[in-house]
Amino acid sequence: MTRDFIHINDFIILVEEASATTPEIDACCFEEPLIAIAFYGSGNVDLAVKYDQKKKKFHYTKGLALSFYANEKVEFEHTVSPNKNLECIVVATALRNLNQLPNQEGEIFKDLLKELVNPKDHYVEGASFFMTPEMVRIVDAIFANQYSGKTKMMFFRSQITALLSHFFGQLAILHDTDTKPHHRDKLNEVKEILLANLENPPSLTELSKQIGLNTTKLKKEFKAVFGVPVFKYLQNERLSSAHKLIREKEATVQEAAWQVGYDSLSSFSNAFAKKFGYRPSQIK
Repeated sequence: MTRDFIHINDFIILVEEASATTPEIDACCFEEPLIAIAFYGSGNVDLAVKYDQKKKKFHYTKGLALSFYANEKVEFEHTVSPNKNLECIVVATALRNLNQLPNQEGEIFKDLLKELVNPKDHYVEGASFFMTPEMVRIVDAIFANQYSGKTKMMFFRSQITALLSHFFGQLAILHDTDTKPHHRDKLNEVKEILLANLENPPSLTELSKQIGLNTTKLKKEFKAVFGVPVFKYLQNERLSSAHKLIREKEATVQEAAWQVGYDSLSSFSNAFAKKFGYRPSQIK
């Protein structure tokens, strides 16, 4: 397990990675009251939040952006297991520093995360949603980072700023959209279905039947909430998954293409190059 703390302005950045051959608990807590946003990478680790005999569990974290307030009495437990690795970036600021954040960032927190600025419990959960493809790319880039020293700090500063910008931009869209709360649950369910069936995904009609939302609403509201059409999201996830398989030498280019549902190697290679700017065979 690796755990890095990086200080940028008045933000504390925690970058955590862990893998395990048998289930293991990775627990942590904060030393003072913080407002934070956790961004989960591809590991899909289980999370439990414990405080005052209460427990909140998250069983599907891949791609999740979760905002919260927590003080020193809250414990966060990640259960790391063979197929559920930990990839998590936490961007936090002490409640006392909120008014000192540069570029009026404190005002953004107050406007869009009001329930966290004035907490009524040891742990208060704010807005959460599954990240847009742009946010996922930033998180993947942070975990794939090869820089060190001052260059690493410059890279982290730019990526974290971009990640927060996307988070609050998407949060503003969610505040403005007329998507009903129970529809958002259904849209998150669509994401889970697609992620579980990258190789052989259901059609729009089948998705509509599974979640009880007609195809017109499904297409319109999915794009409003996640920023891309349903099957563009699916394509992005397929290609990101293939990139990881090839990068970590878990599959050849041909095998990766098959595993994410591409029958044609040329179609896969063209789509990959369009998304990443280079061919899958060029991954080092």
